[in-house]
Amino acid sequence: MNFLSGEYECKIDPKGRLVLPAKIKANLPEASGNHVVLTRGFEPCLVLYPKSEWKTIYDKVAGLNEFNEEYRQFQRNFFRGNTEIELDGTGRFIVPRTMARFAELEKEAIVVGLGNRVEIWNPDRYEDFLIKDQQSFSQLAEKFLGDKPAEAPLI
Repeated sequence: MNFLSGEYECKIDPKGRLVLPAKIKANLPEASGNHVVLTRGFEPCLVLYPKSEWKTIYDKVAGLNEFNEEYRQFQRNFFRGNTEIELDGTGRFIVPRTMARFAELEKEAIVVGLGNRVEIWNPDRYEDFLIKDQQSFSQLAEKFLGDKPAEAPLI
């Protein structure tokens, strides 16, 4: 399995096109080809999923009970504005204007690989969502990644 990783400074050209960094493009799953899905993030950023990864998420959200009002509201907000995109040979794509406005993207973007997906941020906004205190970051690492204490053997 390929992992999308790294943090890259990218330019957005006057036509609203962004080129995915070569390392990100090279690690897109072959099953997805040059097809990706762009969606709004939960924070003010865009999220780009390889098509194969998006299918897993799509199935989960689409499978919610449509007769439940809360599920319908979530589906409506989750799926609104999602766009399937085909990257050109250089990994370039047009960022739809409504999505660019949502993420406040203009001339520059920060592209961040997060394993199975990529976030695209306005550089100024990105800083607002990073952990600034290394001790807090260390505590989160311990909470989420630290080994659980070994249990005493049963006698």
